[in-house]
Amino acid sequence: MPDQQIPRKNLLCPDVPRWEADPSRPVIRLVDVVKRYGDRPVLNGVNLEIHTGLTTVVNGASGSGKSLLLKLMNGLTLPDEGDVFIFGENTRDLTNAKLLEMRKRITMLFQSYALLDSMTVEQNVAFPLSENTSLPWRDILDRVHELLAMLGLADASQKLPSQLSGGMKKRVSLARAVISNPEIVLFDEPTTGLDPIMVAFVDDMLKETRERFNITSVIISHDMSSTLNLSDRLAILEDGRITAQGTLREVLGPKRTPLVDIFYADVGRLEVEEAAGTGRPPQLLWPRDPNEEPVVELTGVHKNFGTQHVLRGVDLLVPRGKITTIIGGSGSGKSVIMKHIIGLMRADAGEVSVFGVPVSSLNDRELRQMRTTIGMVFQGAALLDGMTIAQNVSFPLFERGVDRKSAREQTEEVMEKLHLTEIAHRIPSEVSAGQRKRAGLARAIITKPRLIIYDEPTTGQDPVLSRTLDDMIVEAQSLFGVTSLIVSHDMPSAFRIADQIAMLHEGVIVAAESPDGLREVDDPRVRRFIYAGSDEGRAAERQLEANAAAGTQASA
Repeated sequence: MPDQQIPRKNLLCPDVPRWEADPSRPVIRLVDVVKRYGDRPVLNGVNLEIHTGLTTVVNGASGSGKSLLLKLMNGLTLPDEGDVFIFGENTRDLTNAKLLEMRKRITMLFQSYALLDSMTVEQNVAFPLSENTSLPWRDILDRVHELLAMLGLADASQKLPSQLSGGMKKRVSLARAVISNPEIVLFDEPTTGLDPIMVAFVDDMLKETRERFNITSVIISHDMSSTLNLSDRLAILEDGRITAQGTLREVLGPKRTPLVDIFYADVGRLEVEEAAGTGRPPQLLWPRDPNEEPVVELTGVHKNFGTQHVLRGVDLLVPRGKITTIIGGSGSGKSVIMKHIIGLMRADAGEVSVFGVPVSSLNDRELRQMRTTIGMVFQGAALLDGMTIAQNVSFPLFERGVDRKSAREQTEEVMEKLHLTEIAHRIPSEVSAGQRKRAGLARAIITKPRLIIYDEPTTGQDPVLSRTLDDMIVEAQSLFGVTSLIVSHDMPSAFRIADQIAMLHEGVIVAAESPDGLREVDDPRVRRFIYAGSDEGRAAERQLEANAAAGTQASA
């Protein structure tokens, strides 16, 4: 038997035998489970089986109760009705001591990493063993360093979480989750907020970890491509029930549910096309029209932070009345570009022009005036909790001294156009995430900006809400005649609504094309990003590695 398939003893309860793989005896089983918050049933008759050694992915809309499912699966909460069986035992019948012992056989990888800020990477990973076993510190360290090396973190053992990138934190939390050799690992949105290349990396990391440690995985995910890449079994949570479960073939086959159709509508749009690329170099989709200035123009923009050269000669046109989406890996400089456009940063070299005026020529008063023509829609909506939705929307008008009657009329007009009238008197905590996003857009649009900048508008949203947000952006474009600039990691969204997609790689715009044009760009940096996780993406990765090796040899 290969080493990675040898069952590993759970170090937190070494005397408890591992649950054997048997299709007739699922390691976790939920039977007619009901769970309420107040009088509202969030889960309303859930039946679900988790099988040993397999990866089960659960898809569902935001707020459907997916995270609550994970809490039921590790005994952190008990059902109001129905039964949850874990390792063959009903959680209702277990004492607190027995529940605690059972949880030692299950670990959780949190969406927010949940690392201890004051501890080094080495100490964070060692924590489950140092706190719960009598193993010698030297033996614990050997296991820690083995895991860190496997996950490409050998040089990070003495760093603090604050010194790590998001992808590195994800790997550290995975190392901590598996160091005790658990039988089950529960993953809460493991790829949320990551760029496509890092998503593919995390997917491969999860596969390798599952095989090497022989674990059973349950993954809550909104990433459909990742689901296809990882899952042995798929479950769909809808209206408080599991409406479909089984293999991918069974759930995504001809008898798939309407929700599955919506969730997976975009999967395949970014698959490799058979037509060969044109071989032409990347170019801007809309070259300068001498009769019409672009809304935003960056020319040869450089920005350094100490020794870190973040922007390395960015050239970009944002055409009037169009939707431009900037894509690129985490840390590639997308947010830095946004800050240059609104004048929060000044370029070290090159020029940024907004509405035809160089930002570097503006004094503080002129910068403030320029910013009144730009609307910002933040990733988290950034509404004021103590105000109603209507008060949030009208807030910028009162800040500008608009009289109460005029402000009320303008607010009502914008809220009616964006379908917010029914929730006008509610506070943000009383409305859905999608409604908060729409309120954030209404607040941005109320001052009649000429440009709206969106920061990761669909991050962390399920496919249904992502499409709703996309429709909202397109609708605002049509209703208010604005120009839109979107920073995003969401490839389906970018290809669905953008007129122009600009690819930022290591501080340089390597392509700016229409969606169809970007698919034809031969540059392997582009193809690796937009096809990440597919055969085409891996081929581009190999080409980049070969190019790097050839460059190294040439320089030698």
